[in-house]
Amino acid sequence: MKSFKSRLMASVLFTIFIVFLFVAIFIESYNKKTFMDSFDHRLEREATLIANQIMNNGRILKVNNDLIIEYSEALELQITIINESGEILFNVGELQTDEEYENQMQALLLNEKVNAVAIDGNPNFHFYQLELSDEEGGQGYLLIGAKVDEIENAYQHINWIIFSSFVFSFIVIYLVGYKLIYRYTRPIESATKVAVDLANGNYHARTYEDRVDETGILSSSLNKVAKDMQEMVKAQEIQEDRLGTLIESISSGLLLIDSRGYINLINKSYKDIFSVRSADYLYKQYYKVIPYRQVTDLAEEIFMTEHKVIRDMTLEIKNEKKSFQVYGVPIIGTNDRWMGILLVFNDITELKKLEQVRKDFVANVSHELKTPITSIKGFSETLLDGAMEDKETLEEFLRIILKESHRLQTLIQDLLDLSKLEQHHFSLNKDEFNLVEILNKATKMLEGRAEAKNIKLKFPQSNEIIQIQGDRSRLTQVFLNLITNAVIYTPNDGEINVYVVEKKKKIEVRIQDTGIGIDSAEIPRIFERFYRVDKARSRNSGGTGLGLAIVKHLVELHRGTIHVESKMGVGTTFTVILHKEFPF
Repeated sequence: MKSFKSRLMASVLFTIFIVFLFVAIFIESYNKKTFMDSFDHRLEREATLIANQIMNNGRILKVNNDLIIEYSEALELQITIINESGEILFNVGELQTDEEYENQMQALLLNEKVNAVAIDGNPNFHFYQLELSDEEGGQGYLLIGAKVDEIENAYQHINWIIFSSFVFSFIVIYLVGYKLIYRYTRPIESATKVAVDLANGNYHARTYEDRVDETGILSSSLNKVAKDMQEMVKAQEIQEDRLGTLIESISSGLLLIDSRGYINLINKSYKDIFSVRSADYLYKQYYKVIPYRQVTDLAEEIFMTEHKVIRDMTLEIKNEKKSFQVYGVPIIGTNDRWMGILLVFNDITELKKLEQVRKDFVANVSHELKTPITSIKGFSETLLDGAMEDKETLEEFLRIILKESHRLQTLIQDLLDLSKLEQHHFSLNKDEFNLVEILNKATKMLEGRAEAKNIKLKFPQSNEIIQIQGDRSRLTQVFLNLITNAVIYTPNDGEINVYVVEKKKKIEVRIQDTGIGIDSAEIPRIFERFYRVDKARSRNSGGTGLGLAIVKHLVELHRGTIHVESKMGVGTTFTVILHKEFPF
């Protein structure tokens, strides 16, 4: 497509060319007519002059031939005199053989009365005829003619000068016009280019501001618009980035559905929670892609009622049931325009689990406290009812009351210890010591209980020195608890082995027994409060069900880990991994 400058220049030049063409035609016609009229008037005057000279002589027949010849040569004329009978009385000049001239003379000779006074001619010559009459009544005609070559050469020369002037003027006008058009169209073309760039989204485009006239004002205004649009787009992009970051980083799953039921937005949390892809959901109707009837019913209810809805629901995701609190709200735009709905999925699975743990904890604490208190109360009432008179019964009941009191004290102490460990401000007494030393201490303290069941309690590395940084008393509590559980759950004639593996930066302690083992389904729960694998054996042994929960907390406070490997009927291995140097 031709540029605006080229089209404007072509239009201006075409207009000027048309104007020049009409002016040239007019001037050429006017000049030609003026020259011819002047030439014809000259012939008329010269004919009148010659006619007067002839008439001054008295009669047509007494023409002074020498005078006529002198006039012919001086004025370069063809002079012919004809009497009334058509006889040529006198003919002098160079046009005697010209066909047109001959025809005119023949017309006069034949008395055809061409014109009494007439001016006529052709491209080669013009002639003038005049009727003569003398005082004696003689009649005749005077015919004079002259070539028009010089006249034609003159006005053609003038026409060439005019044409040359027009060409020169056209060139000058072209150069000046091009300069002016370029000067005034350049800002417009630049502004047009900037406007196109702005329409295409390039808000960095700018135009020149080198003038103070209207085009300069246009350029300045366009640059201001471009700058304002750039700042607006930048602010919008920042706002969109912030909103996008907020939507993607929020922990809740978000689902935006438009007024037609098509899903327009799905955030990362929703995709992670439900293990779906954006392509599976975006720009598709919600009831065709959401596989959960509860969710589609909730969305349909919001569409129908236009009110927010909050509902708890349990959904199965990859064979795992998860609890959600789904918050649905209608989106109403300006002028109460219905825009769609927003669904927010809050995963409350962990909260539900914590709530259940809390309920279980209260129930277990109540149960664990109820048993010894009931025993103490029952035996005390029995003694008060008269059993104190029997010394053996008294001693037996008092031993039971003491045992239950000790069990109650141990339970309360374990609860206090666990509560203290879970507090954020709890701190360990860090020290450097020989880990083998506290393992020796723990095994020796439990040798008596192991021997009572004929269990072999082995610690082959009892003479080694393995230094570690940590809380001596708390680690002693950890290993004493683990070895105690091994003794409790290992049948008679079993075996318990304690190993220490020293690595570059860490130490592994393994407590392996040949006990009853733990079912794989129960392993994830053994560190929960009050959870027992063999409830009857644990309670009979005096256990509170809090030991492994305390062990796990103490190991994690040392930034360590604890793992369990077990097989039913074969045995169990607890592995505690600790840092040699305290990590903080």
